Amino acid sequence: MLQLFNTLNRKIEDLKPLTEKEIGIYSCGPTVYWNQHIGHMYAYVHWDILVRLLRLEGYKVKWVMNITDVGHMTSDSDTGEDKMEKGAKREGITVWQIADKYIEQFYGSLDLLNIKKPDILCRATDHIKDIIDLIGKIEKNGFTYRTKTGIVFDTAKFPDYKEFAKLELNKQEAGSRVEIDPEKRQPWDFLLWVTNQPNHIMQWSSPWGRGFPGWHIECTAMSVKFLGETFDIHTGGVEHIPVHHTNEIAQGYGAFRHMTARFWLHNCWLLIEGEKMSKSLGNNVLVTDLMQKGFSPMALRYLILNSHYRQGMNFTFQALEGARNALNNLASYLIDLKDQTKKGDRSCLSLEKMEKVDKFKIDFYNALFDDLNVPSALAILWQAVKSNIPASDKLDLIYLFDEILGLRLAKVEAGKEKVIPAEIQSLAKKREELRTQKKFKEADFLRQEIEKKGYQIEDISSGSVIKPR
Repeated sequence: MLQLFNTLNRKIEDLKPLTEKEIGIYSCGPTVYWNQHIGHMYAYVHWDILVRLLRLEGYKVKWVMNITDVGHMTSDSDTGEDKMEKGAKREGITVWQIADKYIEQFYGSLDLLNIKKPDILCRATDHIKDIIDLIGKIEKNGFTYRTKTGIVFDTAKFPDYKEFAKLELNKQEAGSRVEIDPEKRQPWDFLLWVTNQPNHIMQWSSPWGRGFPGWHIECTAMSVKFLGETFDIHTGGVEHIPVHHTNEIAQGYGAFRHMTARFWLHNCWLLIEGEKMSKSLGNNVLVTDLMQKGFSPMALRYLILNSHYRQGMNFTFQALEGARNALNNLASYLIDLKDQTKKGDRSCLSLEKMEKVDKFKIDFYNALFDDLNVPSALAILWQAVKSNIPASDKLDLIYLFDEILGLRLAKVEAGKEKVIPAEIQSLAKKREELRTQKKFKEADFLRQEIEKKGYQIEDISSGSVIKPR
């Protein structure tokens, strides 16, 4: 049975679904005001592994992920500027255009990393009525009060508010939240609906006045709409524990008198050279940035698979080089195994070797059942590759394991991953500079030069990608 670390109880527990052989999963998705970098994608690779494992085990999985396109302030609490409006000002386009642009970038990153798209990707702005209805339930149950700023969740009505994140509320300072809304009874009370910002671009009518939803209420509304008032798993980053998920739990209690999710899973961060990834630090690396440096997205996925979701990972280009080399070696083994199979591998599957095959399968799944221990599962893949079982059985094992690992091993056709030469990278960089300067004729000439040398260049929203022809 799959065992997972449940943040709710701070211990590993057996996953027993609400409905036999069915699992409902809600994942906190992107706020689409900017590109989703590899730090964001780290989490989605691990949740993709979870979904793949459950489906291969015969579960009917319904995976829901939100897209936040309104209401997420620059602080995860109630303060600052709406991130969507900030993005629109930064680029001189509308908030709707910002959302569409970065949703496209997010979808592209999912595809590049072979992350299966969630069954439902729901935009907050498409579910304003559901949000308003949920706030109405919370209000009817007596868990709200009104201020000049909007309608606020009264955390004093939820005695266990501090328990999920083990908060020490008496040590929390009011800070800017009181300054922005001095009528709040407690600094940690939070807004469900904001009504005092007439200049906010995105606004809707509601029983409490024209305004827009708070970030926290969006996730509760969309998760219960698609998965029901109680569902199996809620995922997110560790940064969501003290505010966002604490507030989601409070909202569930206010609306339904119980918690919505039974399991709360949290991934740690991908760091880059020991620091959290952010645009302000200049280390905001995208999947496409790695491709422009000659790395396959599968090299990044392989690197991520070498980390446990609860431990996080320190990304370095040296580590990525190592992951690429390991993946190249695996590809070489695969080509050799295919050749052996085509030539007719005459080694027979003895009882001893049959037992080895079964043990590899058992060990692989046991590793994953142990709180998604993907690094151990990957090590078992390598043990199978280097074992003495027949080539055809190795191939079958590798392909079976890759249904979960998602490294696209069935599509390997060459012994080694092609590296984009420095000369081609330099031409592509010059071409991008020319395009920025609107020198399109010169840029097109460089495209032709790149194509003559056996490569093609594909323009995408965040730059360009070089591929062998």
